[in-house]
Amino acid sequence: MEKSIFEPGTKFRFPESVEYSTDGIISKRVIDRPTGSVTLFAFDKGQKLSTHLAPYDAMAQVVEGEAEIVIDNNPNHLVTGDTIVMPAGIPHAVNATEKFKMVLTMIKG
Repeated sequence: MEKSIFEPGTKFRFPESVEYSTDGIISKRVIDRPTGSVTLFAFDKGQKLSTHLAPYDAMAQVVEGEAEIVIDNNPNHLVTGDTIVMPAGIPHAVNATEKFKMVLTMIKG
């Protein structure tokens, strides 16, 4: 059975589906399956996810705003419409240089 915060078969838009929280990070699970997940995030300016490793490949798609995603000590500036892949087992971090929203897709394998 699919776990979802969104009604299957109902159209939605990512930017309007999550609100910002002052000095916070909000996440909403869109799809959560044993083979992977899709999560929508909203970061207030200045919020960050410190450097960490993930056991699975992850793809971040910026749907609003801008951010810096650091992969293996290499900073990448992303704006609305940009996408980047964070490889499994490689250190990465997310820094909200401005308010931003992203969709994170993780593929387990």
